[in-house]
Amino acid sequence: MVQEMSFIHPEAKIGANVEIGPFVYIDKNVEIGDGCLIMAHATILSGARIGKNVRVFPNAVISAIPQDLKFRGEETTAVVGDNTTVRECVTINRGTASKGTTIVGSNCLLMAYSHIAHDCKLGNNIIIGNATQIAGEVVIDDWAILSGGILIHQFSRIGAHVIVQGGSRVGKDVPPYVTAGRDPLNYVGLNIVGLRRRGFTSEQIDRIQSIYRYVYQSELNTTQAIEKITSEVEDSDEKSIIVDFIKSSQRGIIRG
Repeated sequence: MVQEMSFIHPEAKIGANVEIGPFVYIDKNVEIGDGCLIMAHATILSGARIGKNVRVFPNAVISAIPQDLKFRGEETTAVVGDNTTVRECVTINRGTASKGTTIVGSNCLLMAYSHIAHDCKLGNNIIIGNATQIAGEVVIDDWAILSGGILIHQFSRIGAHVIVQGGSRVGKDVPPYVTAGRDPLNYVGLNIVGLRRRGFTSEQIDRIQSIYRYVYQSELNTTQAIEKITSEVEDSDEKSIIVDFIKSSQRGIIRG
């Protein structure tokens, strides 16, 4: 169903059973999957690729050009995965020549006034709190929760199953499974509640805790901690994920 007061470019591709409210603007080179709800005054611009059963609330803007002075009008995209909710006044910018696309995964919740800048890559099942601002080329892994009013520096990475406390400023990478807070941002402990909700066993949680004791509760520097973990901790998926994340960090990880 499409309200007569909306504009839909004739080249836009709209799936089946899509409901489009009044005063919606949908540009050319847009694809919207089946079963979506696009509410009043939403703006969906060229390059948007929206999956199935996505809900876009009033005044959200998807796939506006990047706020990046290096952008030269190149053809890029902004992808929103299936079953994701984009609340009021959320802005998702499309990519630049750097990555070519901005990606928001499936089953995510982007709360009101949050901003996803160019070339970000958000995984699945992520929650972004109200007014959280994510700069360009940030990577956020699956199941992360960012509370309200967070500022995330360009190129930062936030690991899987992380929770970041509201009002934080993220300038370093946040490794998987942890709770991060305070100012400056620090390791607070494990995200135990989140891990239990997602089916992690007590054994897995204990294993993760023992790994982070080397990183955050010893006198070792990060390089020394990784060497100890590699040689002394029994191999597991959790160990591999943590070690690989820390080794690949470009900005360095938050401290304890």
